[in-house]
Amino acid sequence: MQRFKSLLPQTRFSSRSLFSHPRPFSAQPNYAQRNDDEEDPQNQILVQGRAKSRSAILNRPSSLNALTTSMVARLKRLYDSWEENSDIGFVLMKGKGTAFCSGADVVRLYHSLNEGNAEEAKEFFRTLYSFVYLQGTYLKPHVSILNGRTMGCGSGISLPGMFRVVTDKTIFSHPEAQIGFHPDAGASYLLSRLPGYLGEYLALTGDKLNGVEMIACRLATHYSLNARLAWLEERLGKLVTDDPSIVEASLSQYADLVYPDRSGILHKIDTIDRCFSHDTVEEIIEALEKEAAESLDEWCLTTLQKIREASPLSLKVILRSIREGRFETLDQCLIREYRISVRAISKNVSSDFVEGVRARMVDKDFTPKWDPPSLKDVSEDMVDHYFSPFSELEPELVLPTALREPYM
Repeated sequence: MQRFKSLLPQTRFSSRSLFSHPRPFSAQPNYAQRNDDEEDPQNQILVQGRAKSRSAILNRPSSLNALTTSMVARLKRLYDSWEENSDIGFVLMKGKGTAFCSGADVVRLYHSLNEGNAEEAKEFFRTLYSFVYLQGTYLKPHVSILNGRTMGCGSGISLPGMFRVVTDKTIFSHPEAQIGFHPDAGASYLLSRLPGYLGEYLALTGDKLNGVEMIACRLATHYSLNARLAWLEERLGKLVTDDPSIVEASLSQYADLVYPDRSGILHKIDTIDRCFSHDTVEEIIEALEKEAAESLDEWCLTTLQKIREASPLSLKVILRSIREGRFETLDQCLIREYRISVRAISKNVSSDFVEGVRARMVDKDFTPKWDPPSLKDVSEDMVDHYFSPFSELEPELVLPTALREPYM
């Protein structure tokens, strides 16, 4: 419990970042149907200009702002141009509707893969990860307003930035294991730097954090009630500055002092550490079963159920990815995640990604037929394949590390 107290915010905002760098990511389910009225790339990302700032607004509300290749490509073009424009002091990103971003439009990826168009999916991941790296090395102050669902790679396009504002409507999660994928877009960098083994827990179970919990574990820097957001944005819009301290002071003006609820997941941090610190998924499950038998805690049984519903292959890949991310820079994490993503869509070892999307988001029978079907059927060679470098026929992800220095 003493360790948990250290997670509690002592001011109206926590430190700027989990990262040592002053400027501080999972393809993921989209639970809404496509709306053809929102398919114009110009309309998918709206731009709002103020005196000294620019705002990028994700605009596919009927799809919970799920990301497409054209959306991410437009974001990258805009951010590149804004960084070079000396008249722009800082940049803001938000979503339209009830979600910030539900992650990738995986239903679109599913259809592309079923049509034999794997290159289209690869282009999405290349474009996405390149933008995440741009965000993580951006030279100007950046404000993300995470009001509503922030899922999968929705965190990847926002959390690497300098300031992350959450609200009483924010819901953060990485449920990729449930669709046979893995937390990507820098998630292995971010989650591996959370307190204790909280990152492993979130990645393997897909459990959610609310805005208060994101503040407590420093995923977010400022908390504001949804009802006060309009005032906060109005204040930011009037700023004529490129000074991060002035932007921070304005955010703090509308920030609320909050503490995690005693029923929240952060009060399970000691149990999480005991169970999720083990080296293998099998050992984690065994520890949870032992904890459930000794404590009779319903939380243990619920956690076990979430893990058992996930793709066995994804669980092993995810655990290794998070563990490797602890010792890698952001660019190294993105390069490794790109390899995993390409292997996941290639179907050479398993079709779990396509099957998971089918079961949970297309047919919605919620009975995926995982292959391999159990943890004991997942060999080390299978897992190694997802992490191994590509042959000369498949290009690796290339990031501009010589121009934009990575950080730990």
